Amino acid sequence: MAEFCQGKSEWPELVGYNGEVAAAKIEKENPLVNAIVLLEGTPVTEDFRCDRVWVWVNTQGKVVRAPRIT
Repeated sequence: MAEFCQGKSEWPELVGYNGEVAAAKIEKENPLVNAIVLLEGTPVTEDFRCDRVWVWVNTQGKVVRAPRIT
């Protein structure tokens, strides 16, 4: 579904980055999205939105999955 959204939709290069740094970079590269940093395993809604990117981090705050529009 992300192919219907505007702007960049995936950031695999950010795996391993600090979550807050990654979120800022995502929002700079695509100002149409809100990047939300979450601890891996946190329950989230399953609906799809072009304006949302989950940034999954581990307990050290490092990105563990490629962020993408979800």
